[in-house]
This record gives sequence, structure tokens and C-alpha cells, in this order.
Amino acid sequence: MKNIERMLELAVAVVLGAGLLLTGCKSAPELTAAQAQAMIQAKYDQTPPVGTNITVSDLGIQQGFTAKYWTRTKVYPNKYWADFTLTPDGKKVIRVPKGGDVIEWQPDSADDKGYSVVVVTVAANHLKAKDPQDPQSEILPGVSKAMGVDFTEAQNLDGVPDALQGIAHNPGNKLSAKRHADFVLDNGAWKLQSIE
Repeated sequence: MKNIERMLELAVAVVLGAGLLLTGCKSAPELTAAQAQAMIQAKYDQTPPVGTNITVSDLGIQQGFTAKYWTRTKVYPNKYWADFTLTPDGKKVIRVPKGGDVIEWQPDSADDKGYSVVVVTVAANHLKAKDPQDPQSEILPGVSKAMGVDFTEAQNLDGVPDALQGIAHNPGNKLSAKRHADFVLDNGAWKLQSIE
């Protein structure tokens, strides 16, 4: 009987000891898609806001003219080159990347519908992190615990007038891109390491 009691005491001690060992080992906290998105967005919000590049095609030139963002101020002898000067309203919403207020329209031919120029919105915004996927375990060199999250990085058109947003949504513009973020465990908490 004493042997049975000793065995029970020993079994209880083993179980309690194992429980202490298990509670002493901290497991990594969960990283949810929402938490990952919040960290990515916080990173974007820490960077200076920027204007959005908008590719203006033949259709966009016509739309911008209709919206009174620019006027045609010069037609070249070949009849398909032209200079478009930003109007006062146009200067409030876009800028020409190389400076000045003139868009030089110089397609290869009168039938060149693939020609385009780039303008930049005056409205400066932070990028937006959208549609994060569920975090997946990763192996990163020199890191004991890492997770990766695929998400969509989107241009933010807040403050951009509807007519200019219409031009921005024409073919040839890329307003979003697929990205990947790496997270590492740092002092028991997840931290954004990089965005690719």
C-alpha cells in the first residue's frame, strides 16, 4: 500500500512539474490578418504622404480638357503634337512631374493611341493596406519565429476630384499592387520587419 501511495505522490509530482515546465515556456502570440494590416497601415502612415502618379492617355487628355484641367495652347506643324497648359483649376489638382505647367503631347503618329504622359495629384495621401491574407509561418535567416502576410497595397485618392479619379481609372493606370510583409517575434510581440 505504501508503494502505491509513493507512486501516486511521484505521479502527482511529475504531473505538477510538467505543468510548471509547460507554463514556463511561452508560446508565440497569435498574429491575425487584422493585426498585420494594422501594423502595415501604421508603417504607411509614418511615411510622408505623396501624390499619386496618373497616366494620361489619349482618352485622358480629352477628359482633362473637358474637365477644364488644361487647354491646348500650341499645335505643332505635324498637327498631332500639342502643348496643353494647366488651367488655374488644373493647377489646384495636378502638377507636371518635370515642373512647369505644360503637358507636352508628342505621340509617334496621328494614329498613336498608346502614347501617354504622367501627371501627379496635388492631393498627397498615404498608401492603404487592404485585403490581408491569413499569416503564414516563414523561415527567415537569423530569425527564430517569422510570419508572412500577402496583401494589396492601394493608392489613396482621397481629396482627388471625381473627374481626375475618372482619368486615374482609365486603362494604363495601376492603382494597386500585390505586396508581401514579413513579421518577426521580438520580445514576445510581433513586429513588422519588411514590406516587399
